[in-house]
Amino acid sequence: MSMIQTMDVEGGDVEGGDVDGGDADGGEPLSLHQRILSDISERILSGAWAPGHRIPFEHELTAEYKCSRMTVNKALSQLAKAGLIERRRRSGSFVRRPQSQAAVLEIHDIRIEVEALGLPYRYERVARHKRRSSAEDRRLLELDSNGPVLALECRHFAGKRAFAHEQRLINLAAVAEAADEEFFAVAPGPWLIARVPWSAAEHRIRA
Repeated sequence: MSMIQTMDVEGGDVEGGDVDGGDADGGEPLSLHQRILSDISERILSGAWAPGHRIPFEHELTAEYKCSRMTVNKALSQLAKAGLIERRRRSGSFVRRPQSQAAVLEIHDIRIEVEALGLPYRYERVARHKRRSSAEDRRLLELDSNGPVLALECRHFAGKRAFAHEQRLINLAAVAEAADEEFFAVAPGPWLIARVPWSAAEHRIRA
């Protein structure tokens, strides 16, 4: 109704422990912990893994990602804390049926994710366009008329590394005050969370 977001997760940074190589340009190496978080959350949020689906066992994830069991356990614990999965003793971990959209989206508060890695967070607004909605906009936002929309493109950084690329489309008929916000100092996610219920939002993650 009010907004649509796409997020490209571009990888994380070292937090200590297992890492997955480095960038070709000499940047910081990827964190396997962040890679596991991104991979599993993408499968859940995209619907590929429905509520009740069993997450691979810890030893299976350890073999798949070639990392320590401690790294896998930490990632699964964070997913459980975010409300995405339920961990059952001796049975494994399963995709949880969320109580609300807010619970599902909690893990994708980018600032919190980055700070949890012990890295400095930086946000950058790349583009901001206010325009009449196109046919594609109306399809995405389920609009009947070509009202005004705000299209935003942003980047999130963890240390020196680009961490996520965000694109968000806001229906200004539903969130009129967004038309006056430049989004230079604050990312659209936290700004909207403070003003708009997430139950009407469509959220997409692309790993």
